[in-house]
Amino acid sequence: MKRMIYALAAVAVLALTASCKSNKAAGNDETAKMLPVGPAFSADSAYAFCKAQCDFGPRTMNSEAHDKCGRWIASQFSRFGCTVSTQDVTLTGYDGTPLHCSNIIAQYKPERPARVLLCAHWDSRPWADNDPDEANWRKPVIAANDGASGVAVMLELARLLQKDDSLKVGVDFICFDAEDWGVPQWSDAPDRGDSWALGAQYWANNLQPDGYTARFGILLDMVGGQGARFYREKLSMRHAPSIVDKVWAAAETVGFSSFFPREDGGYITDDHQPVNEVAKIQTIDIIPYYPDCAQSTFGPTWHTVNDDMEHIDRQTLQAVGQTVVQVLYSEQ
Repeated sequence: MKRMIYALAAVAVLALTASCKSNKAAGNDETAKMLPVGPAFSADSAYAFCKAQCDFGPRTMNSEAHDKCGRWIASQFSRFGCTVSTQDVTLTGYDGTPLHCSNIIAQYKPERPARVLLCAHWDSRPWADNDPDEANWRKPVIAANDGASGVAVMLELARLLQKDDSLKVGVDFICFDAEDWGVPQWSDAPDRGDSWALGAQYWANNLQPDGYTARFGILLDMVGGQGARFYREKLSMRHAPSIVDKVWAAAETVGFSSFFPREDGGYITDDHQPVNEVAKIQTIDIIPYYPDCAQSTFGPTWHTVNDDMEHIDRQTLQAVGQTVVQVLYSEQ
């Protein structure tokens, strides 16, 4: 999934409580004035969308499962009333492998000039190179969390938007491909970071729709894992601190502040980097940080054969999904 550049432990800030005093101490007076808005996010529905993707098998690049799942994702967005297109291109992996890439673009109310970008990657890691068992290092990852969960949340959001059309802005869902072909840990190839997020890199340099822009963007990456907490990712804080504040305040408003601590994580090479730096759209990464996990600070199933449906938590999906609902329906 992405290259991690965590060099420092998360820096703790004041713990939030439910009191008005704690809101003011965190510099968050506006949160006290906010009320929950928008429809109820269904974690059960998102879970089912996640499972449906996994039922195709690992969606590794150039595989039949990848192509079948891509068509299914596009058909679901279309079923929910979105205008769907694909950006198809052959890219080159770190090892020279031609990768048949398809970025899936689904637009809700494409005629509206004010737009918000939601994105996630939909491909699976070809190698479980962080698995504790070396025998698994060249096995593909089913990618229930690291891929399918972000798309699942977006599909449920698209379903809700079709049922409740009171939203004031248009929404663009982009499922980026070829995110997880980055240099494996067992390879001798150098990893400068640009072997990851290939589909997002291509889209940022070749915007579709042509000239595309948005008020801001939110990347959803590994948003269904057990025990997940979403710290403030530092590349997001560098490029889009006001959007980080917006999302974390929304999480507090809908009662999920425990999932979104006001603490810093680290810098992550992920799909939001080219969206920020090339497409110039302020975009944040909602991505978990496990500071006490020995296996990986991305969590114990990251790039292992255990990234499966048994380790998907409906409550995590609910926390992220309802937070994004709050963000979208707060836009005027």
